[in-house]
Amino acid sequence: MEQALSQSDGTWRYDTNSPGSSTFAAGIALEALASVVSLAGSDIDQSKIAVVKKDINKLFDRIKRYNDGTLYFDEKNVDPDQYKGPLGTSASVVSGVSAFAAVSSEKLNIGGEKILGLAKFFLSIGVPGVTKDFFYQINSLASLENNRVSVPLILSLPATVLSLTSKDQLKVEVTTVFGSPAPPLTVSLLKVLTPDSKEVTSFEKKELEYDPENRIHFLDISPLKIDVGKYSLIFEVSMNDPELAENYATGGQISVTTFLTGNIKIDKAEIAISDSDASSESVKKLDLSKDSMVSLSANHLQKMRLSLQLKTPLGKSFKPHQLIVKLQHESKVEHLFVPGMSSKQYKLVLNFLGLVEKFYYLSGRYNIELAIGDAVMENSLLWSLGSIELDLPEAPEKAPKSPAQPVDPLSRFGPKEEISHIFRAPEKRPPQKLSLIFTGLTLLPLLAFLIGLLRIGVNFKGFPSSAVPASFAVLFHGGIGAFIPNEAIKSELRDADNLTEERLDEIVCSFLNDFKTDNVKGNTWPTDISAYTVSISAYTRILARKHTDLCINCVNPGYVVTDITWNTGQCTVEEGAKGPVMLALALLASTTIKLNYHHLSD
Repeated sequence: MEQALSQSDGTWRYDTNSPGSSTFAAGIALEALASVVSLAGSDIDQSKIAVVKKDINKLFDRIKRYNDGTLYFDEKNVDPDQYKGPLGTSASVVSGVSAFAAVSSEKLNIGGEKILGLAKFFLSIGVPGVTKDFFYQINSLASLENNRVSVPLILSLPATVLSLTSKDQLKVEVTTVFGSPAPPLTVSLLKVLTPDSKEVTSFEKKELEYDPENRIHFLDISPLKIDVGKYSLIFEVSMNDPELAENYATGGQISVTTFLTGNIKIDKAEIAISDSDASSESVKKLDLSKDSMVSLSANHLQKMRLSLQLKTPLGKSFKPHQLIVKLQHESKVEHLFVPGMSSKQYKLVLNFLGLVEKFYYLSGRYNIELAIGDAVMENSLLWSLGSIELDLPEAPEKAPKSPAQPVDPLSRFGPKEEISHIFRAPEKRPPQKLSLIFTGLTLLPLLAFLIGLLRIGVNFKGFPSSAVPASFAVLFHGGIGAFIPNEAIKSELRDADNLTEERLDEIVCSFLNDFKTDNVKGNTWPTDISAYTVSISAYTRILARKHTDLCINCVNPGYVVTDITWNTGQCTVEEGAKGPVMLALALLASTTIKLNYHHLSD
């Protein structure tokens, strides 16, 4: 298989029909060969093992490199459907090589810098967003953590920004890819380079001290006399035990970018107004330590000069990333100027005669602000120097107009104008006596109805006298009256003293005959209430009359979801049963609640 699929450059084909070779396939093949060697044991031909080792060395000759020393594998001239990307390809090779090295009797001849470069690649990609890529990363790091070729040691700085003001220490950690402690070793700071790769001449090689409790190598940077700025620190890691050097990859010289920050001193700051011929000059000193502001005035024939010096903690001239002077008119029109540097001093001279058109001939008050900022400057500032009152000539007819100021997009979230609204005055209410008379007149029909019931001889002897039973009785009679428009039937059903079981059967049979002949509405039978509900309610009253020692009530659980309702009810079986059970338990201590119909939906 090895002769049929392996290629001269260390890559492999997926099968004999594949037109091209693949680096990803080489990793898979090495894992398969490792399994074969493991099963074969000592019977394997060592010459074939040597051939595979040579192929591995050829495969590592194809490795690609970034400028920071990071190494990775990638495919070349492969079918797009089989392309796995740098992460998948590198993971396949690392897994295959680690597996083969574990079963090989002799150590593979792979440079430690290549193993360390691959470790940097897997650590630098962060957390992949795809599960498969995350597996590739973790599996590869696990293989590098325990491989027999060379275990990579990673040098890192807990903090890459060090403050000269706070006298921070330079701290270095050396661990494996999974953060395990490294064997005893020495870390040395060889040299310090500026961004333009110039070496800091005042620095000499320093060996970092070791804190065994925190497993940190550290160095005090204050005595080194290194100024603020961005630097590349060149480290070297060496094993204390020479025999361990072959088992661990330290990477030789390691470069780490670091920022040294500090306070920048602002010195000799002053602002002056002078005539165009420099015959006279009015100078005012500026002191940042005091919250004082200057007030100046000038016309278009005068000049304004602003000068200052910036010095580092070591007293050297400092050039910040940002140094801007802003003049803002009271109409919010702004003008920005960048001071130039001359003789280690920043200076800005504004000749107002040449700036009248740029200032749109706008006279009035201009606020003066100074902005100084840099990544290594701990005291970056936005300093309001004061104001200057400018007297500029009138604008000619064809002079450009000042631009309209953009609307702040956040202004729409600010307070809105107050909405003034007058509510409609309340209508005049009638006198209280008139309202009472009207209420009494509305109750007269009800009173007349009750008197009429007494005149026609309606029997109220069985009507409950207590509040709760009386309320249920009123609801019952009101329900019967609302649902049964047939006055004769309604009267018989309400006559609890004279209603008999035989008469109730006759009423039900009469309803059934009208139902069969489709004459329910013609004889004014109810259509919104079930016949069995009415008949059971009336039958309950008959039983209650016969058995006075019992508490008898008719209970309707409501519209329950059952097969008989085609599962279209409004409450479950449990909810329907809850009401009747609660009512039955509530009535155990009383025999006064009788002749009532209860509709319980919950």
